[in-house]
Amino acid sequence: METIKIKDDFIKLGQVLKLAGMAESGVDAKEIIQSGLVKVNGEVDERRGRKLYNGDIVEFEGKQIKIEA
Repeated sequence: METIKIKDDFIKLGQVLKLAGMAESGVDAKEIIQSGLVKVNGEVDERRGRKLYNGDIVEFEGKQIKIEA
């Protein structure tokens, strides 16, 4: 499982996909998320602006990313 460390209180879902190299741009991230392909804490979430906090887990294409403060 990959880990992304955040400096602020939260990070947005679209930013996580870009940082993890799962989306090349914000447009790509938006399309992936709105297609229902991304899960946050085990549930599909179609909101690109979804705020992720310490301990949240994002899943896409069999990969998991954990958010850590």
